[in-house]
Amino acid sequence: MPNVPNYAREMDKLLQSLAGRRPRLLLHACCGPCSSAVLEQLCQYFDITILYYNPNIWPAEEYHRRETELERFVAEAHPLGVRVVEDRYEPAEFYTAARGLEAELERGARCTACYRLRMRRAAEYAAAHGFDYFTTTLSISPHKDAARINQIGQALAAEYGVPHLPSDFKKKNGYLRSLQLSDEYGLYRQDYCGCVFSARQSAAARAAKAEE
Repeated sequence: MPNVPNYAREMDKLLQSLAGRRPRLLLHACCGPCSSAVLEQLCQYFDITILYYNPNIWPAEEYHRRETELERFVAEAHPLGVRVVEDRYEPAEFYTAARGLEAELERGARCTACYRLRMRRAAEYAAAHGFDYFTTTLSISPHKDAARINQIGQALAAEYGVPHLPSDFKKKNGYLRSLQLSDEYGLYRQDYCGCVFSARQSAAARAAKAEE
């Protein structure tokens, strides 16, 4: 089995190479809690714009609640100097990407398609607006496969001509720090990843646990 690269170490090396420069980074984000520790870590190195593109989130009320919490965190956690761009919300884009994969379990092929959909939009946006790097907050979750996320990012970097910032934000207690910041700012933390399929699976798991 091939060795999996240490993406957190790769990111550290890249950050050290910046030597005081502040490149423009487009950061795809799914919610406030996942963004919190990532922003804390990266704001000292980059001029950051957040792209909120998440057509997977169901229902629409949940989508807007997460975006509102992200905006609130960015506004309150000064001096971050971060701008949030809310992109289009077209759930059909997710359902098209997930077609035939509806029954997949979390971390399966459906999630891979969802990572790719959202990261492709980030790479596309970064290329169109002159960003120096792009990345996503997704790797901060212990439920997300950092190797898959980074492999998708590298492929998209080659396709769109914008370097992908390697990451495994859950490392170095990144996930724990996101929990601490969520408590500090009173951020809403969802109990499922985002899509209707993950919501159903989470509900079924909670019901099974309650019956034990």
